[in-house]
Amino acid sequence: MIATFNVAIEFGFTWRFEMTEPWRILSLPPIAEEIVRGLFAPLGDAAEVRFPGTGGRAGLHAALADAEIVIGDYTGRLRLDAEEVAAAPRLAFVQMPAVGTDSLDVAALTARDVPVANAAGFNRRGVAEWAVGAAFALCRNLVRGDRLMRGGGWPQAELLAQRPRELHAQRVGVVGFGAIGSEIARLFGALGCDVSYWTRRPRPEASATYRDLDDLVASSDVLVLAVPLTDETRGLIGPERLALLPDRALLVNVARGGIAPDGAVLAALESGRLAGAALDVFDTEPLPDGHPLRAHDRVLLSPHAAGGSDLSQLNLVSIVRDNVTAAVRGDGVGNVINGVNPQVRRR
Repeated sequence: MIATFNVAIEFGFTWRFEMTEPWRILSLPPIAEEIVRGLFAPLGDAAEVRFPGTGGRAGLHAALADAEIVIGDYTGRLRLDAEEVAAAPRLAFVQMPAVGTDSLDVAALTARDVPVANAAGFNRRGVAEWAVGAAFALCRNLVRGDRLMRGGGWPQAELLAQRPRELHAQRVGVVGFGAIGSEIARLFGALGCDVSYWTRRPRPEASATYRDLDDLVASSDVLVLAVPLTDETRGLIGPERLALLPDRALLVNVARGGIAPDGAVLAALESGRLAGAALDVFDTEPLPDGHPLRAHDRVLLSPHAAGGSDLSQLNLVSIVRDNVTAAVRGDGVGNVINGVNPQVRRR
């Protein structure tokens, strides 16, 4: 028998659900349980929120046995590989609380006809502002000056000898032109920079200039990486392309580790091809203790936090809440990245 009931949502309207049993929502770490429960409390009996009972892969497999909707682990520690997808026979929808989906086996989910959604655009302004701020810091050697001052020095002459630059006079190249890349280009352009970009599908409406990738790298005083990590983009900015950079170029990576491998970036810094780098992402996260990047005085380090502003986090929880709620309601979900029908259906 189908049970019918109404759910009053805090915004003042009522949704009507018809179903035989509540949807089983499995939320993976690291999002705190109290946050997730609060997001979906308005759904009442229409949904049952669960969490892995134990840590590690064994706990994940057990929790997946009857999960219908999964909110993924954006850290990648609990990946949904093909084996995990096979362990979830009722899986109907996966929502990533992030832009990247590299912690999922998207091909395996697509083969199962499971729509996968991300949170595209939630942190576009936050990441773009970080990229611009990092470029400012590199151009004016702000981090080095701070370190030397804290050590008791007065490095005025040393910093001037580093030939500090004004950002507006730099040629900026943006690799990737999705929600984040286009916002990065817009902000640099507003500062007066000459901005170019590369993406696999040029955007006729873009205000920035499209260039082939090698041409972009060779003509960028500041190269900003904002492209997703895929099999095609892994190692995209490796030793050969880094060698194309102009003298004293700067690198800003807000994309993913592995697009510009850490070893290649270190080699470019040591050779002098790179005058500095601002890195929010790394091949291995957390960055291991004792890693050479931690001690390099021309590197600005950030713990994968470029998009971590208050507004970005509010945007993120709103996207996750609205998309999962739409799935439970029987409406189509947004931001599906694997071409599967966005109408979520129970298995």
